[in-house]
Amino acid sequence: MSLEQSPDESNRKRLKETQEAEIPSLTTPSEPLNSKLVEELTQELQCGCCAELVYKPVLVIPCQHFFCGSCCVLWIRNGGTNCPACRGNSSVAMPFRALQPIIDSLLRLAPHKARTQRERDQADEVYKSGVVLEIPSPRESSPPPDVNRSTEYLHPCPHCLSNNPYGWRCPRPLVDPSVDPAHAWPLNDGTPPGHGHCGNCENLLALRAPSTSKCDLCQVSFCGIGVQDRCIALPLMAQSPHNMNHLADLIQSVDVYDCFDGNTVEVEIMLEYLTRQGLTPRYIYREIIQHIQKLPRGFATLVELDLFSDVHPVTPGAEPNPDAPRNKICRICAAEVFLWGVKEWWIRERQKRIGGETLALRRDCPDGVHCSKHREDHGRIFSKKQLYLNPEHLTADPVESSSPPLPAVYSSPVAASSSNNSLSFLLNAEDAFIPSPPDQQSVIQPAPGGPVLP
Repeated sequence: MSLEQSPDESNRKRLKETQEAEIPSLTTPSEPLNSKLVEELTQELQCGCCAELVYKPVLVIPCQHFFCGSCCVLWIRNGGTNCPACRGNSSVAMPFRALQPIIDSLLRLAPHKARTQRERDQADEVYKSGVVLEIPSPRESSPPPDVNRSTEYLHPCPHCLSNNPYGWRCPRPLVDPSVDPAHAWPLNDGTPPGHGHCGNCENLLALRAPSTSKCDLCQVSFCGIGVQDRCIALPLMAQSPHNMNHLADLIQSVDVYDCFDGNTVEVEIMLEYLTRQGLTPRYIYREIIQHIQKLPRGFATLVELDLFSDVHPVTPGAEPNPDAPRNKICRICAAEVFLWGVKEWWIRERQKRIGGETLALRRDCPDGVHCSKHREDHGRIFSKKQLYLNPEHLTADPVESSSPPLPAVYSSPVAASSSNNSLSFLLNAEDAFIPSPPDQQSVIQPAPGGPVLP
């Protein structure tokens, strides 16, 4: 029997050894290869709007570009009428379900590429998964400028023209300077009698025209013709605050955070509460209006604060008695009312939810309002002596609300006084709330000379 192997057997043995040596390199890729693959996929799956890894993607039809669902919603809300990437004509953005498994696989391989919880919560508020987004048709282009329009004489308002489509004509119509410049109204003579300028589009209007409305807070008139839903003052409860139509608008508003003196944690708690209860900025605005109407002087306090001065680029009308009735309001003044009252509305809302219930209390921060850790988790653990109501603002009974009770996660100590109705819901240990260890029940005691707590 020969000890030598045949050439075929020797070749097969060497081939088997070579394959076994190559298998580990194919089944267990190196770390640099993984990292490179993650970075390349992340680049390919970036949203064209926010330049981050796409979250809940939608696919624009027909150009096939994809974006975060929330980014696409904000694009449409801000007037977008086409694809945000190529500006091509588009009519719809569909949920991109085929891409989601790829994103999930990437995040399992590289969890650090995921969006923060705060970003995901904000995006979920703006866009709900599976919703088809309709992209509005492009608006008609603005008419070309009238280069022959006089720069020395005032052009007549829409109601000055004979046979105008509005069914009413000015008693003293202005003359078109292009027809009869000798009798036209010079710009240097100011605004002609019976006329004014719209607070939104700034065009000339007739003050007595049926389409004209006037805001009783800023005393500015609106034409009711130029821009629909903007060139108009509506009854107090029918108006909507400017640029505050959705909860996402509050999240992006710097002014809302300024109302809370930079206490971003408390704003986030309020926004979470609004999300859970399904409350809108318009709901808050209406409750603020109802509360102001129950005050002894109504809107007079806000008027005396010059809250509505110079909010429009046009000259307002004469201000009547500060205690005069206020029935109509413009969108800009509605936003001013909202920002003025949102903090105190939140205090009243918390007070109504806490009444008679035993809720978990946040311990007080020794630094109170001077604490510099509002933006950290420290703010969710400790309360701040931060928000107060003026006793004058609380003389009216709170407006009844049909909202469900406030969840315990939003609870905080409340101190109320039956004599002056003053309220502080973020208390400091030096005032009324004595913190206790985490494993013991908190004890509330009255401060020396302070209000008696229930």
